[in-house]
Amino acid sequence: MASEASLRVSVDIGGTFTDLVVEREARLRLFKSPTVPDDPVLGILNVLGMAAAADGVPLEAFLGRVGSFAHATTRGLNAVLTGATARTALLTTAGHPDVLLLREGGRRDPFDFTTPFPEPYVPRSLTFEVDERVSATGAVLRPLDLAALERTCGLLIEAEVEAVAVCLLWATVNPAHEQAVGEVLTRRLPGVPHTLSHALNPSLREYRRASSTAIDASLKPLMSAYFDGLTARLRAAGLTGRVLMVTSAGGVADVADAIAMPILTINSGPSMAPVAGRAYAFTDLGADEVIVADAGGTTYDVTLVRKGEIPSTRSAWVGAEGTGHMTGLASIDVKSVGAGGGSIAWVDSGGLLHVGPRSAGSVPGPACYGRGGTAATVTDAALVLGYLDPDSFSNGSMTLDPAAALAAVTRDVGGPLGLDPVGAARAILELTTEQMVRAIEEITLQQGIDPGRAVLVGGGGAAGLNAVAVAARLGSRSLVVPAVGAALAAAGALMSDLTAVYSATVPAVTSAFDTGKVNRALAGLLARCREFVARMPGSGASITLYAEARYPQQIWELEVPLRVRAFEPGDVEEFETDFHAMHRQILGIADEASPVEVVSWDARVRVALPGSGATLTTRLADPRRPSMRRAFVAGHGMTDVPVRPLATIAPGERVPGPVLVESPFTTVVIADTTSTAELGPSGSLIINGGDAA
Repeated sequence: MASEASLRVSVDIGGTFTDLVVEREARLRLFKSPTVPDDPVLGILNVLGMAAAADGVPLEAFLGRVGSFAHATTRGLNAVLTGATARTALLTTAGHPDVLLLREGGRRDPFDFTTPFPEPYVPRSLTFEVDERVSATGAVLRPLDLAALERTCGLLIEAEVEAVAVCLLWATVNPAHEQAVGEVLTRRLPGVPHTLSHALNPSLREYRRASSTAIDASLKPLMSAYFDGLTARLRAAGLTGRVLMVTSAGGVADVADAIAMPILTINSGPSMAPVAGRAYAFTDLGADEVIVADAGGTTYDVTLVRKGEIPSTRSAWVGAEGTGHMTGLASIDVKSVGAGGGSIAWVDSGGLLHVGPRSAGSVPGPACYGRGGTAATVTDAALVLGYLDPDSFSNGSMTLDPAAALAAVTRDVGGPLGLDPVGAARAILELTTEQMVRAIEEITLQQGIDPGRAVLVGGGGAAGLNAVAVAARLGSRSLVVPAVGAALAAAGALMSDLTAVYSATVPAVTSAFDTGKVNRALAGLLARCREFVARMPGSGASITLYAEARYPQQIWELEVPLRVRAFEPGDVEEFETDFHAMHRQILGIADEASPVEVVSWDARVRVALPGSGATLTTRLADPRRPSMRRAFVAGHGMTDVPVRPLATIAPGERVPGPVLVESPFTTVVIADTTSTAELGPSGSLIINGGDAA
């Protein structure tokens, strides 16, 4: 029997499946169970029960050996998208009640007048003005009117608000008034959570600061209940180890920190796949230019890793860009399109085929699931083409219905387009491939990157259906499909560190640099990082300082790492040189004669967890033997195609296409005669095209 607390586990709740990865001594096992939308924690307990059964022990005994439990969730994201958050009020400086309405930027398509102007996250009826004013230098222009604030609290009580967001003008420079407001709210509205903007997101940009504050406050009642319930039910089931939550910034945080700042978890699921994809691409091929693609049941998420660095952004949106709501906090830069395994295929009134963005999800699911779904999906099309084994789907936990898939594809696509079932299924997969390719081209070609020179990593349960075709369309030199690719995000959580990001708004210009003021800000950031390290059990702490900088009058900033922790004579010139180089690398030009303006100073601190730095190897057990199956191959139609379980491929063996490589939770479709597949050092499947082979 394994030693006490010898396991690490991570769970990622997707729209269709709940993924569990179990790690012991740098080796992984993978389990999947259908997501339970009405009770996500039940879905977690179900998949944990599967892992316990695989070990032949009760769930309580299994959880008793778990040292850490990491969890990625879309619960907060879905709550914001559906408006299922708390009744939230916004307190702003008098004269500035429309910050959430005015936003920043404009329409993506200025001539599209069919899209209505978006509603503010907090309605004007719940927006209250606070009589105070602080200047850009931090000077108090108008003292805080405490008597008026007391009257406002009475209005908040009458309105029965469940959370309060506070975003006062220039609180990032002088937070005294926000702090005083927070003290009054704590006294007058006990039990009602509030968020202060200067503590959450001291950003110079007013809209994103207010937006992040409002989102965070609105999530506190919901997410506190969820995190408390999750922890309580896990403890009751036998978990004694540490509970960690995955953050949008590509790290993990203690559950207590996630309760205090729930917005940190809003994009937690998509943030982890790039962490794992980067690790597998480097381990298996030594690549540092990587396209990480994660194809789940609902979406296809893509990220470009350049020179080994995972990109981050402070312009992440919940919902559509420009019409959704900006989170305003550092987040892994992920582009998502509605092209997952559960994406619904449909034909419009003009006879044009579409795939997504609607998804069948886990309930009712694709037609072939037999759970009440009737719409044709990408999974149904793959089953019609023979790419999936109906008797051993999802490691044998589900049996698919080929007749239902055939009927749905024929009715929804074949009939309207005048295609036979195979032709209709091909059209669905080919369109899905094109949507995936367009998403990748948007993050590569638009940044001057040739996608053919990067390694493509295919993750997600639906990745194998299109990954080889996507790589061929992009001209990628190699494709890596990790053995745990079906749960790539969950695997990434086990490779991540405890992470926090802190910011200070101290504007500076290199032509008139106030060294003392900047160094005091940096010292404050370093102190906060050291405090984080002191209260976080772990080892190998690292702190990185960087600046959000731009040329004067530019609109957007670039993130530039600092070489120093305090500026001395000569360091400012080196910083300018680094900014010019970064600007040229990303945008293709630089103005070396121009001074550089810094908008904010930031610090990222990481504390390594046991095993987090390792690239985890996997050889998934599979009792199946090589076989043949009728499947579609271009130029040959439906024909007998070899089926190779991943577990039967020996190190050093090259498997020629066409072939279907099956692992317990995904099938990699190699439907051509020029590609070959082999195992990488981590147990990943590496596919090279004919030219590369």
